[in-house]
Amino acid sequence: MLTATRTTTMLPVEDPERAGRFYADMLGLKPVATNPDGTRVFALGQGDALGLMPAEKGAQTGHTVLSFEVPDLEGEIRELEGRGVRFDDYDLPDFKTTNHIAVMGTERAAWFHDTEGNILCLHELSDSEV
Repeated sequence: MLTATRTTTMLPVEDPERAGRFYADMLGLKPVATNPDGTRVFALGQGDALGLMPAEKGAQTGHTVLSFEVPDLEGEIRELEGRGVRFDDYDLPDFKTTNHIAVMGTERAAWFHDTEGNILCLHELSDSEV
């Protein structure tokens, strides 16, 4: 059954080596393998994985491709900023961030880009959503 499987999220990257350094050094993910096609694989929590798949420039999308659920959003932002991650800020009619954080009902979130242009997110759920 698919509900009992581990998943691997595949992200397109133009430069797997550069992207690999970002995910290992800046995000602190553990590299576990490099596949023959050049895909770099990193361990994620609870047995899931992230694959950085070689792709041509422009293969990235304009929406969030991966979101990490964290228990302390402000703490994670501070830690990642300390490693050089730059968070995005938005000031749109229906969407605004304050100190990089948007509040959407019972969820709070902050976004940033990897070296390849993929949009990543940190999100924190309120106690009622956990």
